[in-house]
Amino acid sequence: MHLNFKLNGISFQSEEELIAYSKTISKSIYSFFIDWFNQEDYLVVTTSGSTGKPKPISLKKEFMKNSAIATGNFFNVKEDTKALLCLSADYIAGKMMLVRALILGWSLDVVSVDSNPLSKTKEDYDFSAMVPMQLQNSLQDLHRIKKIIVGGGVVSNTLISKIQDNQTQIFATYGMTETITHIAVKKLNDFNEKPVFYQSLPNVEIGIDHRSCLVIKAPKVSDELVVTNDVVQLVSDNQFEWLGRFDNIINSGGVKLNPEKIEEKLSQIIHGRFFVIGFPDETLGEKLILIVEGEKYDLSLSSVKGLSKYEIPKEVYFLSNFIETETQKIQRKKTLEKLKL
Repeated sequence: MHLNFKLNGISFQSEEELIAYSKTISKSIYSFFIDWFNQEDYLVVTTSGSTGKPKPISLKKEFMKNSAIATGNFFNVKEDTKALLCLSADYIAGKMMLVRALILGWSLDVVSVDSNPLSKTKEDYDFSAMVPMQLQNSLQDLHRIKKIIVGGGVVSNTLISKIQDNQTQIFATYGMTETITHIAVKKLNDFNEKPVFYQSLPNVEIGIDHRSCLVIKAPKVSDELVVTNDVVQLVSDNQFEWLGRFDNIINSGGVKLNPEKIEEKLSQIIHGRFFVIGFPDETLGEKLILIVEGEKYDLSLSSVKGLSKYEIPKEVYFLSNFIETETQKIQRKKTLEKLKL
């Protein structure tokens, strides 16, 4: 525990004092500190479950410390940084905010997990981590945070356009539980219309496999080579463009469709949450359908720029609410099942 570490403005003389205080904040934070300060050299973390069943993974505490130091160096958020924790400490993103604060000597404030976290505090901050929904709902108060990293989902083009003139430095992160949160970042605002790609952090090597999926070698945070299901295009030795999930690719009549790239185009006319997915079809094998969250309304799909005839959804469905993971990621397959087609 760094000497400058504070939690909700309070300093602590011992681990026991910190653990006792954390019990008054939340069960998940208390549980994290119990595990962090025990004699084991690893921590068991549960994956979010957005692409499959949640599963426990053992992460070395040494690697978690290395990840925290890398973040501190990359974003220049070192000791005495004032930070906000608004993510659940049950999952890796929230746990790593606690690790960064402990190791780097931050003053960390905790608010309850909420879709509009800045409504829970009037303070100004140097750094925070959010999911896209929290970023969307915090637009009018973003000026109170100097730097924000966003993970846990794709930030829509609509939201990106809304943050361009914001003085806050906002970054999308790429990573997963297995890589102890982010191993690459990209700017989301103030980039003067130039193409911006994910840039890997120091001590991270990237490549692709035979499927064009990203392969990560990051010895500071993982003993093993991490082979992902994320289809990417390599731009340089340390930059890549994320194209979508390999397991989401739709084969419709022999044409391979990338849902995430289609969704990027559809975001021109759809401003709420939505996704496209493949559905069994006798003629095509799979047909492309669009599912929109909210009340039914007319969509002019023919007006979407850059949308090929193959990328136009064959059917459009509306649902009042999508099914999510606890970290607010959309569960596509379970949401599709909810339609009972």
